[in-house]
Parts: sequence; structure tokens; C-alpha cells
Amino acid sequence: MSRRRIGIIGLGMAVTPHAKSLVDLKDRVEVAYAFSRTAERRSSFAEKFPFPLTDSIDTILDDDSVDAVMVLTTPDCHLEIVRQCAAAGKHILLEKPLDISTERAVELIRACRDAGVRLGVVLQHRYRPAGLKLREILASGRLGRLASASAYMPLWRPQKGYYDRPGRGDKARDGGGVLLTQGIHTLDLFLSLVGVPLEVAGYTGTSCIHEMETEDVAAAALRFENGALGCVDATTCAYPGFPERIQVLCENGTAVITGTELNVAFHDGGTEHVAADLSVGGTGADPMDFPQDFHRAVLADFLDALDADRDPWITGEEALKAHRFIDAILQSGAAGRPVSVIRD
Repeated sequence: MSRRRIGIIGLGMAVTPHAKSLVDLKDRVEVAYAFSRTAERRSSFAEKFPFPLTDSIDTILDDDSVDAVMVLTTPDCHLEIVRQCAAAGKHILLEKPLDISTERAVELIRACRDAGVRLGVVLQHRYRPAGLKLREILASGRLGRLASASAYMPLWRPQKGYYDRPGRGDKARDGGGVLLTQGIHTLDLFLSLVGVPLEVAGYTGTSCIHEMETEDVAAAALRFENGALGCVDATTCAYPGFPERIQVLCENGTAVITGTELNVAFHDGGTEHVAADLSVGGTGADPMDFPQDFHRAVLADFLDALDADRDPWITGEEALKAHRFIDAILQSGAAGRPVSVIRD
């Protein structure tokens, strides 16, 4: 099968693991163009990767040999860029989040569906071995009915060098704070494992540690359809940064993912274990402190989907579940009462 020709749109902080993944999968995919409006970013990118550059997005859109694009810009640009790409017939692999608001995210998904192009979303935590193994165990029914499920994200991002950058933590550019910008990866994995809660009661705020418009701390109580309870605890104030944790309590045992490690203990004495990958960081001051392995898995699935004429594993509709869940936490905090989660 011939290699796919793909264009990269956006050469900022997020591009490195994607570019490394493209190099890894060079037998399956060819980078036709790498685009940024900024000459400095194009020059910096060219020092690291041997891909053709362009200073015009139209070069990508007008080239019929390019059948897919990776959109890696800041989220405030996503809807407009995706509309252009979809109209040009390009399949799209989109960096999270979908956009700065759920309303714009819905429009973005519709634009792809109306144009008949595939949309995949980069939420790479789903591809970690610990999550894949727990998904398998839960699907088997061995753990039994869900009693409680919680997600903890004790992250650290400094003011200097991170939030001091223009647009970082602003609603107009990022759309949200710790929930939408940092925590969405863990929340997406969490929801994909245990399902979307029926109702949340949440609080969010901006602490004394950071100067930013959006939230850097969030807490919520959860109620699931079967009566199971849980909580979400997310922050970028936890210096120096600690592994995220997903805790699932069931009638036949307990499963805990801590970073990339999984431990499952069954009531009958049985256990399951996936060892931690010590090369994976990203919870502290350097958000890019991780290998490209899981980004490569996202890209490989996207290419598989195009070859098989199917949707990627993480579609726009799948990613929208995390957006609606985050919306409910924020809305509950603003209203001071529990809020139902939209789950359609």
C-alpha cells in the first residue's frame, strides 16, 4: 500500500512528539508540508526534522496529493482550520482539545461529518498499556459491578515560563484551565473506562499560586447511573508534580492506575500488574517530558482507519464526552448545585 501524504499545520510546543512519530512511521506516511505562519518556528522546526516547509496553508489545501492533515495549533484556531481542511477533502488528526468551547467543538465535528472526512483526536493516554489492560479486565466482567470511580491529577505548572506566556491560561486562546488543557487526557481515559457520570457537584477556582484567567484547581463529586460514587481532583498547583491516578472500586476487587502503572487486586486473591514506564513524565514543569510512543499509537490508528475506511478510535464524538463532562463541573461550580452531564 502506498504511503499517505500528510500536512502538518502548527509547529509550536505540541509538534515534537508528532514529528518524531512521523519519522518512526516513515514507511507508512510521508510529510508533504509543515506549515507555520511564523518564520522563526519554521526555522526552528527545520533544525530538528527533515520535512518540507511552507509559509501558506493554501499550499497544503490545494495539493490533491495530500489526503490528511495534522492540526496542532492552539485550540482557538481549530474550528476555522478544520473547516478549511474538511472543505478541501482532507482527513484530520486534531490535537486536543477540540476547541475552546463545546459549541465550537460541535460545529467542528459537524463540518467533518458533512464533508465526509475522518476526524481523529489526539488523546494519547488511552493507548498506555495500563489503560488498555484495565479496559480488557473491565470488559471481561471479572471485577463485577462498579462501586466507586475517581480520578486525581496532582500536576504542577509554574507561573514563570509557563503561565506567563501570552495566551496561556486565557479563555480566549485555551478555552479552559486545568480541566480542559491539562486534565483532559486523564479525564478522557477515565470516562472511557468507567463511563460518563450521571451527575456532578463541582467547585473550581484560581489559587493564590498562579495569575491566570482560568481555573488551576477543580474538585467534583460524581454520581453514576448505577448509584456508584466518585470524585475528581485536578490541579496545576501540586509542586513538583505527581503521577495522575485513576481508582476503580468494584464488587470483586480494586484497580488503580498510577501514572503508567496498573495494580489490580481481586477479592479472591488474584492480581494483575502492568509495570510503570519510568520514561513517562509530563506532570511537572516540563509538560513535554515523555516519549512519543503513545502519540505514535494514535497516528498508527489514524492511518489504519484511513486504510480501512473507518473512523479512528477516538473520534470527535468520543472526545466530546470529556468536553461535556468538564462543562458540567464548571457549570455546577458557577451555579452552586449539582448538574446533570449531557451524555448524547
